[in-house]
Amino acid sequence: MLKKRVIVCLDVKEGKTTKGIKFQDNVDLGDPVAMAETYYRQGVDELVFYDITASAEKRGIMLDVVARVAEKIFIPFCVGGGLSTAEDIRRVINAGAEKVSLNSPAVKNPELIREAARLYGSQSVVLGMDALADPSLPSGYRVVINGGRTPTEWDALEWALRAQSLGAGEIVLNSIDADGTKAGYELKLTRLISSRVSIPVVASGGAGTPEHLREVLQEGQADAALVASMVHYGTYTVRQIKGYLRQKNVSVREA
Repeated sequence: MLKKRVIVCLDVKEGKTTKGIKFQDNVDLGDPVAMAETYYRQGVDELVFYDITASAEKRGIMLDVVARVAEKIFIPFCVGGGLSTAEDIRRVINAGAEKVSLNSPAVKNPELIREAARLYGSQSVVLGMDALADPSLPSGYRVVINGGRTPTEWDALEWALRAQSLGAGEIVLNSIDADGTKAGYELKLTRLISSRVSIPVVASGGAGTPEHLREVLQEGQADAALVASMVHYGTYTVRQIKGYLRQKNVSVREA
């Protein structure tokens, strides 16, 4: 059985790690390089770095921060935010990222997924998907882009399957309704996508306790769980989260 992964997400804005609730009212939390090193030493399986305003501001990602993080950690490192061309992706990979997360630009230009997979392999291409509950769509969820600001015509399940067919090797599935609330992941959404695609799904949005991770990894059928607030504010360490999951018979790597 493949081990479940615990992933820490660093949302970065103007060079600082930040966190909000449902993509709003963000507060600065500290230096992303120092925080990345701390989580690495705690035993996190992977790190995800999002430059959360790069797409909306129509600018490139902060490569200097990517390079400095890559120097400090020796685990898979995924970077997203404003990657709209193959050249953008090349720069991020060259700066030290193992994976790239394609979100808003991929919705606007789905062929970007195919091109990235052709150049770097599907294992390096992650679909970042932000979904909002919407009963008017077949799956009950709508894809939104530009940091949750712009609704699209895409049904969440339809887009997940399309991205997989184009070459995405993994999906980070974020529920905007749950994001930052610390009230638990959106289990229905996670189970829906996880049960229909054949690539790994990383649950994102809503983690507040280790029990929330157990729920989404077992009942939500996710392959990995992404956390932010619960570790950024010092409520739990990665080591504590993994210890709890092992007690609950969730197979995770040693911290």
